[in-house]
Amino acid sequence: MKTISLFLVLIFSIFIISADFAESSDVIKTAGDIGALAIPASAAMMTLIYKDKEGTMQFIKAYAATMAATFGLKYTINEKRPNGEKHSFPSAHTASAFAGAAFVQQRDGWKYGVPLYIAASFVGYSRIESKEHYFHDVVAGAAIGIAANLIFTKPFKNISVAPIIGKDFNGVIIGKSF
Repeated sequence: MKTISLFLVLIFSIFIISADFAESSDVIKTAGDIGALAIPASAAMMTLIYKDKEGTMQFIKAYAATMAATFGLKYTINEKRPNGEKHSFPSAHTASAFAGAAFVQQRDGWKYGVPLYIAASFVGYSRIESKEHYFHDVVAGAAIGIAANLIFTKPFKNISVAPIIGKDFNGVIIGKSF
């Protein structure tokens, strides 16, 4: 049921947000612009639909931290974009999309997070393809969105599963909150 709800909320968000971008001629850039808003909007709406007040507060904290870090770095570093404009590093579109995807993954698990990570990766690709960002801008944006959720978001069912990669090992960490 939650999978269907998430899918429907994501589709609804895309239709609402896409009305503002209907006249664009660059389909990939436009899809990335929509995804940067639709993914976190869907994550937030799911907390409201399921009356998950704790999740709503965690999302707000993680998303606010993501955007604060992203724009703080953008205006501090002020790297030139591939298209010659200012404020390339890090990618706010990618940070936004990955903040939404990471929230869902941290809160509800990989089953729900993987499709959103794929969509968020497309947002990052769209930023590079449209000459708005460099690869390192996109990677930094994704890292910021994910990191904020590792700090602020707790699993809905008090169980978390996360990959761990070390110098000489790979594995999985399973945790339970009491």
